[in-house]
Amino acid sequence: MRKCSLDKLQSVFAAVNEKMPIYLPANGSDGKAVYTKWAEGVELSDSLNTVRSPKDFFFPQTENMMEFKTEGKTIEIIDVRDEKEDFVIFGVRACDVKSFEILDRVFLTDPVDSFYASRREHGIIVAMACTKPSETCFCQTFGIDATEPMGDVSAWKTDKEIFFKANTEKGEAFMKAIEALTEDADTKEVEAQKEATKKILKKLPLAELDTKAFGGGKTSEFFNHPAWAELSESCLGCGTCTFVCPTCQCYDIKDFNTGKGVIRFRCWDSCMYSDFTRMAHGNNRNSQKERFRQRFMHKLVYYPENNEGIFGCVGCGRCLSKCPISMNIVKVMKKIGGETK
Repeated sequence: MRKCSLDKLQSVFAAVNEKMPIYLPANGSDGKAVYTKWAEGVELSDSLNTVRSPKDFFFPQTENMMEFKTEGKTIEIIDVRDEKEDFVIFGVRACDVKSFEILDRVFLTDPVDSFYASRREHGIIVAMACTKPSETCFCQTFGIDATEPMGDVSAWKTDKEIFFKANTEKGEAFMKAIEALTEDADTKEVEAQKEATKKILKKLPLAELDTKAFGGGKTSEFFNHPAWAELSESCLGCGTCTFVCPTCQCYDIKDFNTGKGVIRFRCWDSCMYSDFTRMAHGNNRNSQKERFRQRFMHKLVYYPENNEGIFGCVGCGRCLSKCPISMNIVKVMKKIGGETK
């Protein structure tokens, strides 16, 4: 483990930036943290989490997939993929680090998504331990340790210093880039910080929330539960929960005629939308209740059934803070999980 004073943090960013771009949470004009490409003067935010997750770096909201050019009956297919450069995402919280594992199981399973795979190969994740978890946090429900974020590099920030520990070969490359700015450190101060944070985690409102009622094999038990109608009644179908969620992976593929050719692109979609997966015959889920049920059954039943019991939620709390009608996965877990009859 190595450390440096916070006074040297800008120098750390500059040293990394000489070798590869580095992105970090920085406060925007509204005071909320968003991932920003580092440049001189960009300061690391003290916010617990960013408004949108770092999922965007590997699965961007919109991306071009290919282009078509036609001349008479001849169609030319143009591969728009380019060689990705190495880059660093700094300050990723433990919940968001866990979300990458969930996305990997979707996009890196055969057939591998080459767009996603290329970005994952080149991305270096520097994960930051939490010290002031929010009342909306419930990552521990899913077995995530907010004090021990397992990225390529784990980092802990105290009042005066920041500590780093490499976990992978990519992490070692990051550490080498900042070696001259850091020094060897013992773990005493880090361990003390971990214990202090764990005491806070135990006192959070959602500390006792558990997943015992959910998991694979529960489809027949929950699918026709009468509470779905009540829970979904106030849902606006706005999709906010899916767009701030670090683990949602639904997308649509569309063609756009530029007048000079056609661009095929994909963009995020939401199972909460009435036109989601609509085909020539219509839509399999015509009511908001069905769409609402699909979202939470996927997180709590369908995904773990197909992924060795891993749930499709990481407890980051974004949906709790952003839903305009305060409906979220926690309320679903308490209502459905507590009344399984």
